[in-house]
Amino acid sequence: MTGKDPLSDALSGIDNAESVGHLSHTISTASNTIGSVLEVFYDRGYVDGFEFVDDGKGGMFEVELKGAINECGPVNPRYSVGADEFEQWEKRYLPARDYGTLIVTTSHGIMSHYEARDEGIGGQVIAYVY
Repeated sequence: MTGKDPLSDALSGIDNAESVGHLSHTISTASNTIGSVLEVFYDRGYVDGFEFVDDGKGGMFEVELKGAINECGPVNPRYSVGADEFEQWEKRYLPARDYGTLIVTTSHGIMSHYEARDEGIGGQVIAYVY
C-alpha cells in the first residue's frame, strides 16, 4: 500500500479498516501532516486515539478506531479556500451541512474548517471526514 501520496494512503487505510470493523489500524508512513490530521480526527471524535511508534526507520502511527467514520479521504488537487468560501466545499465533499469535517492547512497549522472559519482564516483543503 505504498504510493506517491502518504496522506492518501493513510486515509484510505483508515477508511478500509473502519468499513470492515477493525478496532485498530497501523499507518506505516509517519509524517507531521498525517499526525496533525489524526489530531483533528481525535479532536472531532472520529478516532479514540493514536500513538506514534518509533520503529527506527521513519516511524508509524497506531490508530485506535471506534467506528465513527463513514468515509474519509484526501482532496486532490489541494484547493485554496478563503475564510468565507468553506460552504461551497462543504457542499462538494460532505453529505450535509454541519455533518462531517473538512481538514484545512492554514498559516496557523492544520485544523478543521470550523476552527478556521471561527478564526477568520483560509487555507488549503487537504482532506474530509464524516
